[in-house]
Amino acid sequence: MNIPNILTLLRIVLVPFLVLIFYLPLEMRYTLCAGIFAVAAVTDWFDGYLARRWDQTTPFGAFFDPVADKIMVATALCLLVEEFRAVWMTIPAMIIIGREIVISALREWMAELGKRTSVAVNMIGKLKTAGQMMAITLLLFAPVPLESIIGYAGLALLYISSILTLWSMYVYLRAAWPDLTPFSKAEN
Repeated sequence: MNIPNILTLLRIVLVPFLVLIFYLPLEMRYTLCAGIFAVAAVTDWFDGYLARRWDQTTPFGAFFDPVADKIMVATALCLLVEEFRAVWMTIPAMIIIGREIVISALREWMAELGKRTSVAVNMIGKLKTAGQMMAITLLLFAPVPLESIIGYAGLALLYISSILTLWSMYVYLRAAWPDLTPFSKAEN
């Protein structure tokens, strides 16, 4: 167990606290939830940076880092969908969560073929993640109904992140397409 792995585990441990505080009848619940999510977002960047910088990458970290991210993002998006109860929140949440399921399955499939590097994280995926993290933090901070510049900025970033989500999914699927289609095997 090293510091990058501890930071990854911290993200997983923060999920129940995010949910608990979200449902508590506290006046500051939005601020606290945004703070918890912001800490999780920072640890997401920091654990990877430290693991590479200190040469402390581990199989545990390689597996749990993306799992922790997906759990935190999916949980926060579900909370936001419930809170806002609006199609304009549900659609980008469905796109983001759906893409994560598709790409996780694709990476698993490509790993079975020994070609996981063809669907490795790219710059579009990193931009998507950064936009998502900022959007969710701002939306958790903005009380319902959406009436502040912070809330509207969060919503705009969520839609930008959704577009980047679809774009990055297309890039990953296009890279894997030759291994997913029956015709590519016959041609080779």
